[in-house]
Amino acid sequence: MSVVLGVDIGTYEAKGVLVDESGRIVARHQRPHRVTVPRPGYVEHDPEAVWWNGFVEITRALLAAHAPAAGAVAAVAVSGIGPCVLPLDSSGAPLRNAILYGVDVRAAAQIDQLTDAAGEQEILERAGTSLTSQSAGPKIAWIEQNEPEIFARTALFVTCQTFITGRLTGNWVIDQATAAYYHPFYDRRTADWNLDGCPGALTRAQLPEIGWSCDIAGLVTRAAAETTGLPAGTPVLVGAPDAAAEALSAGVSGERDMMVMYGSSHFMIEVLDAPHTSRVLWPAPYLFRDTYLLAAGTATAGSFTRWFADLLSPDTGGDDALYTELAELAAASPPGARGLLALPYLSGERTPLYDPGARGALFGLSLRHDRGDVARAIAESIAHSAAAALRAFDVEGLSPKVVRAVGGGTRNLVWVQAVSDISGYPQDVVAGPGAALGDAMLAGMAAGLLDGPDDSRRWVAPARLIEPRREFAELYDRQRDLFEQLYRGTRPIVSALDELRNQS
Repeated sequence: MSVVLGVDIGTYEAKGVLVDESGRIVARHQRPHRVTVPRPGYVEHDPEAVWWNGFVEITRALLAAHAPAAGAVAAVAVSGIGPCVLPLDSSGAPLRNAILYGVDVRAAAQIDQLTDAAGEQEILERAGTSLTSQSAGPKIAWIEQNEPEIFARTALFVTCQTFITGRLTGNWVIDQATAAYYHPFYDRRTADWNLDGCPGALTRAQLPEIGWSCDIAGLVTRAAAETTGLPAGTPVLVGAPDAAAEALSAGVSGERDMMVMYGSSHFMIEVLDAPHTSRVLWPAPYLFRDTYLLAAGTATAGSFTRWFADLLSPDTGGDDALYTELAELAAASPPGARGLLALPYLSGERTPLYDPGARGALFGLSLRHDRGDVARAIAESIAHSAAAALRAFDVEGLSPKVVRAVGGGTRNLVWVQAVSDISGYPQDVVAGPGAALGDAMLAGMAAGLLDGPDDSRRWVAPARLIEPRREFAELYDRQRDLFEQLYRGTRPIVSALDELRNQS
């Protein structure tokens, strides 16, 4: 029986699945990893240790766990966090660590430079949105200006899934959905690169070819086969950004269907039948031709909980048992966390604030507060930031018809329930391996195991409905006002603290 392989490289973890023709997961494996934070606002991955070695370890573990798969892998698809920026030399070797997506906010000056040079209106027409920390283009400009020796040696700038697909096949192809976030170097009007009006020395030759996620990028080479255990000649798809693959895994494929991903950050994808322009949200092609998406994302979500766990137990901060304990403690604290309020901006904020200088806080602490209250306040702060991003869709007149929640964070029901309570949206919580399953679905379509996006719903896991609790609406409305006041009121203090830090 044929199987397909799907592997997803996330911010803190890589996951993989083997799926058979019926949609049954016959093997799964996961591998934790860490980000590198060389200084505040800089967030990176080691592409060899985290991306490639992660893919190889997961693939070999899956093939070992399901021996019949060794010669029966019909297709492979990979998703990764995106859009990331990784410069490669002419041999395909990384020249530095990869700069991650919107949680890395180093390129604020380059955002302004590119906006001034190309013109705000031209960027809006070209990209469908304004430049933000989610944009990969300013990060390429940052490398050119701050690491000119690396830029001069760069043959190609790639993202996560492009790096792995290139290593497997020798062909360097980026998917349309990720390329669209390389603005202002991508033009949605032509679905191709456009460097007109952009300052700097970047050339088209330094950007990969563009394909659709469901296209085949190439075949596994003999060298890659020896390293990974995959059969030489196995088809490898172009791949996808993790959030889009996760949306597919949850059955998000119809008009105004929305996925909310609960991970290290929140990411929202709403599927549309036509392109949309927004200064606040991020439009892009979806996974398939003639489909579109509108996205939003916060900077910090599960990573706030991870930070708290690391403080409590530095040696076991990534231990599932500790996260389960924190969720239980948060559940024991009442809504409102006994008057404790938090700001979750440990790495700035994306939608809708776009403030790289925003910082986190715990406010209202007293001796009567315990770990459960802090855990509850953290979960509620993350939920407020998610609800603020959801409201951005409402403002655009594109409120979702269905919200499907996915990701490891959905195991924390306090967090998920708070998002529904604060936003007013019911959520269908979909269990399963997430983006790795979405990758397997893409591979299944290429291999003929699935007839298309609609047929892929056969492989979607059952959902659990979370309804907003109306009895807490007034409390959370009041807390929302205080949350926004706390951000505005402390912002000048944060700026002053940054000045002091720079002087020290």
